[in-house]
Amino acid sequence: MTSTLASAKGNTPEPAGPRGLPLLGNLPALARDPLGFFCHLRDTYGDWVPWAMGPKPCLFVSRPEDVNELLGGVETTFSPSELGWAFRHVLGDGVVTSTGDDWRRKRALVQPSVRPRQVRSYATTMVECADAAASRWQDGQRVDVQQEMTALTQRVAVRTLFGVETAGREETIARAMAVAQQEIGAELRGATIFLPPWVPTPGRRRLRSAVAELDAEIARIIAEHHAAEAAGEERDDLLSRLLAARDEAGAPLSDRELRDESITLYIGGHETTSTTLTWAWHLLAGSPEARARLDAELTEVLDGGRLPGFDDYARLPFTQAIVKESLRLYPPIWLITAVARAGATLGGRPVPEGTTVWSSQWSVHRDPRLFPEPDVFRPERWDPDAPTPVPDHAWFPFGGGPRTCLGTRFALVEAALVLATLAQRWRVETDPGEVKPFTGLTLQPARPIGATLRALPQPRRAPETPETSRAPEQA
Repeated sequence: MTSTLASAKGNTPEPAGPRGLPLLGNLPALARDPLGFFCHLRDTYGDWVPWAMGPKPCLFVSRPEDVNELLGGVETTFSPSELGWAFRHVLGDGVVTSTGDDWRRKRALVQPSVRPRQVRSYATTMVECADAAASRWQDGQRVDVQQEMTALTQRVAVRTLFGVETAGREETIARAMAVAQQEIGAELRGATIFLPPWVPTPGRRRLRSAVAELDAEIARIIAEHHAAEAAGEERDDLLSRLLAARDEAGAPLSDRELRDESITLYIGGHETTSTTLTWAWHLLAGSPEARARLDAELTEVLDGGRLPGFDDYARLPFTQAIVKESLRLYPPIWLITAVARAGATLGGRPVPEGTTVWSSQWSVHRDPRLFPEPDVFRPERWDPDAPTPVPDHAWFPFGGGPRTCLGTRFALVEAALVLATLAQRWRVETDPGEVKPFTGLTLQPARPIGATLRALPQPRRAPETPETSRAPEQA
């Protein structure tokens, strides 16, 4: 691999990459510790590292400018790479996994449903669900933080996406997605990613069963929406917007396409947000200074203890900074891959056709050259007047370029509003100790994060006024 890259560039030698095993290449090292593997490549070999995943030639890049060019070049000089049978089996042929004209058509159909004006309409649901959760908590109660945040964001996702709220449906979808999380991560870390789809491994059997259950539940919901549409009933959920969408030829999304896009939006709007909030509470518990500054901002902005609204999102810059810093340290989407087409380059350097180019948000976000004290939780690094501004293209938890995550705005607004709603009433004291991440579909805590809930003194909640409840027409 190294000699191939060197000859493609001419007389300039490429830096050496790690030595691999016959047939397996560097797969064993990747499987043992994916996050550590990519940081090792960065620290040992630099920002441009050839390596091998089994028989496949690979290139690892970590310079932000190269990553930005890679993200911007997908669909032109690079093609989205396959992330294994498990990933495809869960997401289907949705906007994340489709390519070319099919991807362009689906993106045009899905994107209007998650534009800022539409996200505004879902803000009330986000806050209502968070307020209901806060009202159920009790002073001194012991909780599993991830379970609490998962249940909350599942409720938001089911209500905003499907327009329904039943405990049974939430549990069915959550159970299936938990299996998907586990099996996608296992395939990415192991040799099964090279096996043909028809090989019946135990993990694949578990995943097939879970996806069948998930598909049956979503099919029932889609059928209910079709019936409501036929009866002239108007609904304002995301699925109804997808049902009404038409492409340039006037064709709607098929039921299978509706299923695939629903799963994609569910993961984007729930998985990433619950994970981000889980890590945020753990990080806040270890930073009294950050928690004090958050309390001061909430007291000032949400005067009288009122619930936040969509317009408050822009008025809560430190709350946003906590979310951004949590996403920097623990990016839910931790890996980006693409395959070089003929003539592909990065930073002016040729990349041989067929090479899989890898980058990791984890390794870039924790690069000491880009972020001073990279392993330290410092929300103030996001202040507009911070002495060391965050470098351009160095933070990309939702990807970038034309294939950036469509649910980015939804996830950022939800995380900030939910955090604000809960934090003005509760202090979440997580148990001390290191919590390592698990590399699945998203970057989850490898063990439960236990916490004790402490109620905060509450002022009399101010009634809503037109200024606090009405949302002006702006993004």
